[in-house]
Amino acid sequence: MLREIGENDFIVSKTDTKGRLTYVNKIFMDLAEYGEEELLGKPHNIVRHPDMPKAVFKLLWDKIQNKEELFAYVLNKTKNANEYWVYADVTPSLDERGNIIGYYSVRRKPNPQALEIIKSLYAKMLQAERSGGMTAGTKVLTDLLHQEGVSYDEYIISLQK
Repeated sequence: MLREIGENDFIVSKTDTKGRLTYVNKIFMDLAEYGEEELLGKPHNIVRHPDMPKAVFKLLWDKIQNKEELFAYVLNKTKNANEYWVYADVTPSLDERGNIIGYYSVRRKPNPQALEIIKSLYAKMLQAERSGGMTAGTKVLTDLLHQEGVSYDEYIISLQK
């Protein structure tokens, strides 16, 4: 069953540098159908949906480990095998010396028109990954960006408007 985040809701979570959850807000727990004790200390990918291209998460980790912010559309799964889409903003948390000490993510309701585009893109990426691995999935995305003449950030942000 598809669940939806509310129009004015924000899912907030924090992780350590290994991606283990250190904070989750009530909206996250309610939407993901988990209790706080089931989430804290667990890998954030506890909510990873199998229909998400691995290439999207590779891009995410590459950017945030380089101290860059990343926006992405993400399909998550719940404890009870339901699913929900979010528009995610993931940023590294830095200490006073500029060292990464964790990651912070805020997710909100995605633009429904953007999801139609993203669902098609992710399906193509998944198909490519099944036959050619993550590199093939990444190529589907980079080919699209080249065709559109935009960066990943420009493309994703333009879809959410």
